[in-house]
Amino acid sequence: MTYSLTYTVRVRASLCITCSKWPNERASFLNPENDFRDTLHSQSMADQHESIDLRSPPVDPSVAAAHSWFPGPPPPIYSCNLTPELVAKAREELQEKPEWRLRDVQALRDMILKEQPNLRTRLDDAFLLRFLRARKFDYDRALQLLLNYQAGRKAWPEVFQDLKPSTVKHVLDLGFLTVLPRPDPNGRYILCLRPGKWKPNDYPFVDNVRAIYLTLEKLIQPEETQVNGIVILADYTGVGMSQASNPGPFLAKKVVSILQDGFPIRIKAVNIINEPRIFKGIFAIIKPFLKEKMAERYVLHGSDLRSLHRNIPAMVLPEEYGGTAGQLDMSAWSRLLLDCEEEFIVEFCQPDPLEGVLLPDSMPFEGEQTSGQDDDTFRGLRSQLYYCY
Repeated sequence: MTYSLTYTVRVRASLCITCSKWPNERASFLNPENDFRDTLHSQSMADQHESIDLRSPPVDPSVAAAHSWFPGPPPPIYSCNLTPELVAKAREELQEKPEWRLRDVQALRDMILKEQPNLRTRLDDAFLLRFLRARKFDYDRALQLLLNYQAGRKAWPEVFQDLKPSTVKHVLDLGFLTVLPRPDPNGRYILCLRPGKWKPNDYPFVDNVRAIYLTLEKLIQPEETQVNGIVILADYTGVGMSQASNPGPFLAKKVVSILQDGFPIRIKAVNIINEPRIFKGIFAIIKPFLKEKMAERYVLHGSDLRSLHRNIPAMVLPEEYGGTAGQLDMSAWSRLLLDCEEEFIVEFCQPDPLEGVLLPDSMPFEGEQTSGQDDDTFRGLRSQLYYCY
C-alpha cells in the first residue's frame, strides 16, 4: 500500500493554513477595513511560512462504522460539534467563548507564523484548538505547549521515529493497555494500563511509551475529550522488581515531562489499583517530577474495589474490576488503532518539524542527558525498591 503525503511550501493562507471563518465571525464587532488589512497581513506571513499539510485523511465509512463506540477524527474544515452542555462547561472551566473561538485560533496561528516561521506544524483550527483548550486559551502558554509538543518528538527519536500502530502491535497484543468503551459520568474516557503484563525480556520499555502516545493522540481528537479530559486506571497486578526498576528516573522524567508539559490533554485522575508494596519505590521515582496539582490526582486503592467505585462507577467498569460493563475487551482499542495506520503515517512519518527552529533556553526536553546525578538518584531509589520488595 502506498501513502500520499502532501508537502505544502509557501501555502496560501486561504487554502491550507488558516482554514478559518474568523474574519466573518468577528466582522460584527471589528471594523471591516481592519479585517481586510489583518487578513492580508496573515496571508503575507503565511506565504513565508514553510508548512506541511497534515490534515486528517478521509475516513473510510466502513472503518468508522466498525468503531462507532468512539468518535471519529474531526473534518478537515473545523465545525464545532460540542453539545450546549459542553459549550457551557468549556466556557466555565477553559475560558472558551464560542463567539471568540475562531478569533483566538487565528491569534495563536498568527503568533506561530510571526515567532516561529520555520516551524513545520499543522495550523488548522481543530489542531490548534487542542492547545488552546489545554492551556485555558492563554495564547503564550498554548504556543509554549505546542513547542514542547514538537520538541519532545525531536528529543526522543526512539519513541517518535516511524511511530504508527503496526510498530506497537506486539504491545497491543500483550494487553498492556486499552481504552474502556464507555466514558465515565463526566464524559471522560478511561485509559486502562496493565504494566504487569510487560516483562523486560519481552521488548524495550520504550515500546510501551510509543503505544501510550499513539493512544493519547487518538483520544485527543474528539472535542469532547479536549473539554472533559481523561482518567487513567492503572492495574499493577503482577508488577515486580524487574518492571519497577527498568525505566529508571531519567526515562520516568521524560515520560512525565511529555504528559504534563508536552501534550495537549487534561489528565483529571490517575487511579492505581492492586499496587504491591513495591509501588512506594515506583512512586518515589515518579513523584519528584510531578507538579503538585498532578500528584494530588493520584488515588491509591489497593485491592479495595469499593474505593475504586467511588471514583469510577461500576457501570462503566469491566467485571475484572467489579463492574457491570461485561468482560474486559483488550482487542477493540487495538483494532481501532491499527485501522488508523494511514492517519498516523501522515501525522508522524514526516521530516523533523523543528529543523531550522530556534527554541527558547527553557525548553524542558532540550539538552537532557543522563548525568551522574541521575545515576546517583537511581542508585538511591533502587535501594528503596529493594527495601519495599
